[in-house]
Amino acid sequence: MKKVSLAQVKPYEAAGHFKMVAFKLSGKEETGAEKFWVGMSHFLPGGGAEFGATPAEKYYFVLDGEITVKTEKEEITLGPWDSVYIGPNEGRSIINKTNKPVSMLVAINY
Repeated sequence: MKKVSLAQVKPYEAAGHFKMVAFKLSGKEETGAEKFWVGMSHFLPGGGAEFGATPAEKYYFVLDGEITVKTEKEEITLGPWDSVYIGPNEGRSIINKTNKPVSMLVAINY
């Protein structure tokens, strides 16, 4: 078991993201987790992520606010306690279309 306090986490730059701050809460360096990592993303109004795909599976869970996730096939809006799974190599973009900030947990496999 390894506790991680908010005071311990440091922001990091997430490639292809804009108007947001990301924190890695758990991963190889933070807790020793070897199969996945967990982060917290805070998106300002107009913030998001450019369209892109990676071989990793992604799971987004919105804690507060509203965010729109778009794939090649569909567009969905997530509110508090809504979540979405994005499969390996499935492209997606993210945008906060509101005037309120969004807080979202992100889990991604290594």
